Amino acid sequence: MGSLATSAQGMATQQKFLDVIVENISNAETTKTAEGGPYRRQVAVASRDPRTGEIGVRIAVDARVGRLVHDPAHPDADEAGNVQLPNVDMNNEMVDLMVARRFHEANLSAFQAAKQMLRRAIDI
Repeated sequence: MGSLATSAQGMATQQKFLDVIVENISNAETTKTAEGGPYRRQVAVASRDPRTGEIGVRIAVDARVGRLVHDPAHPDADEAGNVQLPNVDMNNEMVDLMVARRFHEANLSAFQAAKQMLRRAIDI
């Protein structure tokens, strides 16, 4: 049963990564947030609690500055006509999405294999 729990925990962790990536992609063009500036890319970071051994995911904000684009017609343009865009790079997000999806699929395969082995053991 431990292998099922491990795979389930891995899938839950990867789901959190996927959620953060989806939020980044959906806000890739958001130039004004409730805080006032452009959207800041978020990064999911997994770590193991040294006391309990459980894996946790925390969300960190990417400190890099986004692109500055000259667009005087944009509603969020400054006095010089420049717009600060979010620091979201769609290429990086797509790569992160593919990696998270592969890890999720690997955990699902391990879960299914463990489930089949448990069924065979019950049949014996």
